[in-house]
Amino acid sequence: MANSGMGVQGKHYFEIKYLQPDFVECADVNVHNTVMPDTVVQHRWEWPAAVIMERLALNNRWATEKWEAKGVLRDTALAGTPPREIVRNERLMQMLFAGLTIRLHKDEAEGYQYNISSPQPKVFVLWRMHDDIATPEYVTVSYHEGSRWMDSDEHVDGAPMPPEMAPWIAEFVDLYYKPEPRKPRKYASNKDKGRMGNYGDS
Repeated sequence: MANSGMGVQGKHYFEIKYLQPDFVECADVNVHNTVMPDTVVQHRWEWPAAVIMERLALNNRWATEKWEAKGVLRDTALAGTPPREIVRNERLMQMLFAGLTIRLHKDEAEGYQYNISSPQPKVFVLWRMHDDIATPEYVTVSYHEGSRWMDSDEHVDGAPMPPEMAPWIAEFVDLYYKPEPRKPRKYASNKDKGRMGNYGDS
């Protein structure tokens, strides 16, 4: 991707940010959510996505700008679709990155359950800088996977989950999430009590 002259990325922010839907400037993004082409075979547990990345201009001595993932939309554009600018003003710029896919995996079922049962479910976006542009590379709806990304010092944001995504995840969780049964509490036998000492005796 060619350098767009958008400045050098300042100090980065690593923590997962919980963003509100009304922060997304582009209310009417024209994404490719019409009829999926015949050449695209969508697996039952794959969700085609586009991510809105925002660059906010800062005026301080530590950073000149801040990038964040501000929203996730359903979008059926093919992988490799070039990003496009959707909002620009003196204060901020937003770009739409299409062609991403959210895939559900059985070993992350618990993380999905944690996410959709939280008060504000999120889609976690891992992004990296390429030619001065924050580019989303991976998306997940697993709370556990998002936390692991954050612990590895990657750039990770938590964008609001689209309402239509939660029932799809819930169906997967119902099929594949098997909570471990609670282990019965073990009580010390008389023999064990003898080894541990008679703390109750005077």
